Amino acid sequence: MRVYAKLVFICNLCFIAAVIFRFIELARRTGGDLNAVIPLQPLQSTVVVLGYSAIFLNFIFFIFSLVWMIRRKLPVVPHWLLWFNLILFPIQIWFSFFFNF
Repeated sequence: MRVYAKLVFICNLCFIAAVIFRFIELARRTGGDLNAVIPLQPLQSTVVVLGYSAIFLNFIFFIFSLVWMIRRKLPVVPHWLLWFNLILFPIQIWFSFFFNF
C-alpha cells in the first residue's frame, strides 16, 4: 500500500502542476503567446495525463482510507502522506466537475 500511496502522491503533485500550467497557458493565450509552458511537449503531456488521472487514483485511495478508518487499523503509510492525499481529493473533485474548462 505504501507504493500506491506514493504513486497517488506523485500524481497529485502532477495535478497541481497541470492546474498551474493551465492557468499560465490561459494567461499567455490572452496575451497572444501560443507557446507551451514547458518547451518539451511530451513532458508537459505526461504531467497533464498523470495529473488528471490522479482524480481516479485518489478516489481509490480515499476508499481504502475509509476502510482503514472503519476497521480501526493503523495505516502503513506516513500520516502526512495520508492527509495530503485526502485533503487534495475534494479540491480535485471541485476542479474537475465545477470548474469551467
